[in-house]
Amino acid sequence: MSRVSRRCDPVPREVRQTADLLERRWQLSIIYAALAGALRFNEFADAVAGISPRMLSERLRDLEAAGLVKRKVIPSSPPTVEYRLTERGRRLGPIIEAMRAVG
Repeated sequence: MSRVSRRCDPVPREVRQTADLLERRWQLSIIYAALAGALRFNEFADAVAGISPRMLSERLRDLEAAGLVKRKVIPSSPPTVEYRLTERGRRLGPIIEAMRAVG
């Protein structure tokens, strides 16, 4: 008796690149916080319990470099910084909501 095997296509490069970024610890939590309205560093720190300021800063830089977050300096006294998801970052919303539904 012959077994029929199914061929599985390789994982597309874009999927692997996005997964590599999002698999880093805290990334999904930071994106979730941004989707929920966090804008300032301290808001992210409050929303993502357990993350150190150094790690939060590093992860926000990673997300900015990937084009998922935009950093904006607000000229005030003292200057403040806001982080907003880019259009590309907002496209992750349905994925995160699906993860929430499954969990």
